[in-house]
Amino acid sequence: MKTEETTIDKIRTRPRFKMFTNLTKEEYAENLKKYLAEHNDEFSGNINKEVATICVKTEDEGYWKPTLALRVEIEDEQTAIRGIFGPSSAVWTFFMFLYFSFSILWMVFFSMYYVEKQINSHDFPWALNASFVMLLLIAITYAAARFGQHKAKGEMLKLRKFVEESTLQFEKKD
Repeated sequence: MKTEETTIDKIRTRPRFKMFTNLTKEEYAENLKKYLAEHNDEFSGNINKEVATICVKTEDEGYWKPTLALRVEIEDEQTAIRGIFGPSSAVWTFFMFLYFSFSILWMVFFSMYYVEKQINSHDFPWALNASFVMLLLIAITYAAARFGQHKAKGEMLKLRKFVEESTLQFEKKD
C-alpha cells in the first residue's frame, strides 16, 4: 500500500483502502486494541474482531469530525482489511439527503417553469425563482461540506498516521 499523498487523496471525500494480512481477525483486533491503548491520549474508538471505529480526541466537536472505519473480512482464505476515512455515517447520510432533496426540488421547480412557458400559463410565476433558490441551497450545502473537510484536515492526517503505524506493518507482501 502506498502512503504518499496523491491527487486522488486530495479530491476524494471518503478515501478508501484495502489490504491483505496474514493475521487472523482476532489477532488483528488485539493488535489494534493494544495500539489504541498505547495512544489513548490522542485517539478513541470501539474495536471488535470484525469492525473498528477510530476517532481523534479533540477539544472542539465539529459536524464533519472524521472517523476511520475498519472492517476485517475473510476473502479467498485471506484476511482483508478495508478502511474508510470520512465523517460519521449520520453526517454523510444527512449531506447526501440534502443534495438529493435540493436536486429533486430543483428539477420539479424548473420543470414547472418550463411547462408553464410551453403552455403559456401563468399559474406558477414563482417556479423559476424557486429553482434558483434550490441551486443556491445546493451551493451552500457544498460549501458547508468543503468547510467541514478543510477544518478537519489535521484530524484526517492523524487518522492516516494511525493507519500507517497500526495496520500497515501487518500488510501481506506478495
